[in-house]
Amino acid sequence: MPRLLIVDDEAPARTRLRTLLADIAGDFPHQIIGEAGDGLAALECLAHSPADIALIDIRMPRMDGIELAQQLAGLPQPPALVFVTAYDEFALKAFELAAADYLLKPIRAGRLLEALKKARRLAPADTLLQALAPAGRTRLRVVERGTVLLVPVADVLYLRAELKYVTARTAEREYLLEESLAQLETEFAPRFVRIHRNCLVAIDAVVGVVREGDKAGEGEPHWALSLRGIPEHLPVSRRLWPQVKTQLGL
Repeated sequence: MPRLLIVDDEAPARTRLRTLLADIAGDFPHQIIGEAGDGLAALECLAHSPADIALIDIRMPRMDGIELAQQLAGLPQPPALVFVTAYDEFALKAFELAAADYLLKPIRAGRLLEALKKARRLAPADTLLQALAPAGRTRLRVVERGTVLLVPVADVLYLRAELKYVTARTAEREYLLEESLAQLETEFAPRFVRIHRNCLVAIDAVVGVVREGDKAGEGEPHWALSLRGIPEHLPVSRRLWPQVKTQLGL
């Protein structure tokens, strides 16, 4: 039985969706795992109760439907997406790609049933998200003690893989991400450069290059990067140094 999450900032709209879902329950048995009034509340809900399909409005406070869709795509098992909105400006692209579905309010039960059946067959489409917001995510999702924090990508100095987590370091503190370093490297390739098999560094955070280990007792000589706002130096692997030097314009 598919688990559904309803995300809309207007309570009457959420009630309307529940009514329509009850009307089509015979043709599409389902379980509603929760409701949320914006994207951030939706992420907090999903941190406790996973969903198979998310019915998402687009214009919402704090986090709109497009950014929510981008955040959901980064989950280990993301729900399929159905946009439900009163605005048609993104509809053409959504219908052309046919990866998820896009419903314009007011919606009818039959149309909702069609969308849910389609969403059940399809995984979330990265191509759809790129068409709706080609710049990609601007914030990273962090869950701490059941609360969802949003860390601006622009504030991240480096990303380092440690066991099953990735540490995102800002000038203020560290955050643990439940995403793979390889996935983050692909998504944010223009912004970060790989300096080691387990570390990506924000190119615009690099303020200098230092040579370390040339003196006795300091280990094998290597190059390291100095970053703004933090005292530590990050070593660059010998194999990756030529690539790092090119990307930094050295």
